[in-house]
Amino acid sequence: MPDRRQWSLGAKLTLVAAPFIVLALLSIALTLWVSWQLEGGAAAVNEAGRMRMQAYRLALSLGTADRAAVPAQAREFEASLVLLRQGDAERPLFMPWDDEVRRRFAEVEHDWLAFGRRWLDAGTGTGAVPQAGAAALRADAAAFTGHIDALVAGIETHMSRWTALLHLLQLAVMTLAVAGAATLVYTGYRFVLEPVGQLKAAIERIQGGDFSARVPSVSSDEFGTLAAGFNELTGHLQSMYRNLEAKVAEKTAELHEKRERLEALYDVTTLMARAGTLEQLAAGFSERVARVVHADGVALRWTDQANRRYLMLASRGLPGSMVEGEQCLDAGACHCGAGNSSLGTRVIPIHPAGTTLPHCGLAGFRTVVSIPVRLHERTLGEVDLFFHADMALSGAERSLLDALAAHLATAMENLRLDGLAKEAAVSQERNLLARELHDSIAQSLAFLKIQVQLMHDALGSGDLARMDQVLAEIDAGVRESYGDVRELLVHFRTRANTEDIEPALQTTLRKFEHQSGLEATLQMQGHGLPLAPDLQVQVLHIVQEALSNVRKHACATRVWVDVEQQPFWRFEVRDDGFGFDNAAGAPDETHVGLRIMRERAERIGAEIEVHSVPGRGTSVVLTLPPPTSFATAAHPGAQARAEAGAVLEPAH
Repeated sequence: MPDRRQWSLGAKLTLVAAPFIVLALLSIALTLWVSWQLEGGAAAVNEAGRMRMQAYRLALSLGTADRAAVPAQAREFEASLVLLRQGDAERPLFMPWDDEVRRRFAEVEHDWLAFGRRWLDAGTGTGAVPQAGAAALRADAAAFTGHIDALVAGIETHMSRWTALLHLLQLAVMTLAVAGAATLVYTGYRFVLEPVGQLKAAIERIQGGDFSARVPSVSSDEFGTLAAGFNELTGHLQSMYRNLEAKVAEKTAELHEKRERLEALYDVTTLMARAGTLEQLAAGFSERVARVVHADGVALRWTDQANRRYLMLASRGLPGSMVEGEQCLDAGACHCGAGNSSLGTRVIPIHPAGTTLPHCGLAGFRTVVSIPVRLHERTLGEVDLFFHADMALSGAERSLLDALAAHLATAMENLRLDGLAKEAAVSQERNLLARELHDSIAQSLAFLKIQVQLMHDALGSGDLARMDQVLAEIDAGVRESYGDVRELLVHFRTRANTEDIEPALQTTLRKFEHQSGLEATLQMQGHGLPLAPDLQVQVLHIVQEALSNVRKHACATRVWVDVEQQPFWRFEVRDDGFGFDNAAGAPDETHVGLRIMRERAERIGAEIEVHSVPGRGTSVVLTLPPPTSFATAAHPGAQARAEAGAVLEPAH
């Protein structure tokens, strides 16, 4: 069975609008043609009225002694007859011929011949016409002008029909405009507004937590494709939320890789921070590059993946006919859109005769500079700069244009990747939560599992002493797990202050005092630049882990947290507990908390030092790198962000 034909949204709108456009053009053409006929007929009426005046003047000259003017007046009348018979397109002037007008024009010509034979060829005297002849002359002149009046009346009757037709056409154009507007409003609602409304309602349901929301896909156009993609996305989200625990481990590596790619986008988006859409980016870039290189015109074109067609995204300084004629260019059809990115930036003299699309030549441009917009050897589009004069690019100018095009390519790619940033942030939080659970509570639960097995063995053997011992171990393990859970909840509810870390540290110490009953003191020294929010989060987690170790293992009575801000940030957590012997072993291999602190410190490029003396307490020192290293140390994905565009496919 053949597939149903796929109609795009543009094709549907074109199919609806095309009949109205054709009818409108036809009505306009007919209106112009009728107006032309009326204009020519009006000129003919004026000329015929002029003939009537000429006839009276000729009769007056014949009836008086001024017969010398008769030949010139006769020639003038004859010229008017010829003009009416042949017409004059330059004025315009032409007769609206029909049977009635032809008959009356023939009568005028016949009367003119008869009038000429009787009065113009009668003699060459210079005296006035006798009294009897004057009466006959007046009678002939009256009859002659009467026929001319009949001719004028015939023309006016014909023109009245054209006027009625013009009014009818104007009414038809008005009716067509109303019908076309109503049809376009309906089709716009049916094909655009209604699908957008359905999509908006489904998005609101998703925002409300209803992941079963779906968009009915009833069309085969772009909205149908969008609905199918939206339904697939919501189905995927619903599946993820139903099976979240099973998918966390599966997606961790993939989301981590995406997070690194997305982080690299932020450095480039700062260059185009005001561009929220591709249209804004294209318009802003066109204006900027025109100002930088003093171009008379700019065209920014986007190409498809196969580099077969180039679509104009934005233009500046180009005539309307050129913009309209070059909205879509086939590769190789003109100087622009060469379709071969290996050519690099080109300076092309414009020869209108050498191209099938001579718009730039007709607009007066003499040189075009073509710069391909490439992202990692893939052509995304092309920037064309037009100049009214001959020019050549220097090496510095060529390098500048290549750099601008590279920034544009990265910014275009960033617009697509920006939407994935939130997903990467969620992945990072889930990854952190999973690691915390694995490194703390999971190990305690494994210990409890072993103790339960030992309890089974003790029950089987009836060893009451062993049972009491195992129960004590289980009780201690449960208490420790309970404390770990409460501590995790406290840690994950702590948020860093975007301006200063001191309030967050004070909140952490108050919670520690409430949990442990120990006295905690915070001392801040010096003044430095505030830490970035992501650095603050990691530092707080390390401090909280150090406090947790004090509560679990140190048997201390007091804790001090000392913070130095200059010349670089240094955090020290001290206690007056039992301490331990550093030379006796490697506590970072046996203490989970210390290992977690070291991992966090490595992630931000910091260093952890542990100093302890038996009976004199323990000191944990966290030293951050100098401020110049924060940009890379605090953001381990910074380098990956710069490479993200190389892996992700550009949006189309």
